[in-house]
Amino acid sequence: MARSSAILAGVLLTVITLITCVSLIGRNTIGVTLVGDYELTAFTAGAAIALFLPWCQLKRENIIVDFFTSKASSDSVVWMDRFGALLLALLMLLLTWRTTVGGISAYETQTTSMMLGFPEWIVYCFMVPPFLLTALIALYQAFVRNFPEQGE
Repeated sequence: MARSSAILAGVLLTVITLITCVSLIGRNTIGVTLVGDYELTAFTAGAAIALFLPWCQLKRENIIVDFFTSKASSDSVVWMDRFGALLLALLMLLLTWRTTVGGISAYETQTTSMMLGFPEWIVYCFMVPPFLLTALIALYQAFVRNFPEQGE
């Protein structure tokens, strides 16, 4: 599921990059641009960031600053990694809850983007599942006996 989420994020970013290129070429050559290209870019980038999170956490490829832990024992590092994964899981669960509330609110009020009238709740639908999946992966990592090395 994490891999599929990352692939979907890559596809979304590729599509929005192509749309941006078409818009820029049109603006600079014939003076015509795609209406709402900025809105589409903002929505897609937000959804893509959320969709990349599960894969990043699964592979433990988040930024790790080991300056303070380079001389710590391996048991201490494992304990800190597990504690960090637990904190991330709690944060992701909080984001899942608040994003769900925000999505429901956007749906009930029928909030749309200014230029395109694109329903905002759709973006929330793309963000809630990867937040929850990231939380579940982090919980697993926090409580598994053999914490894998980064990148495995």
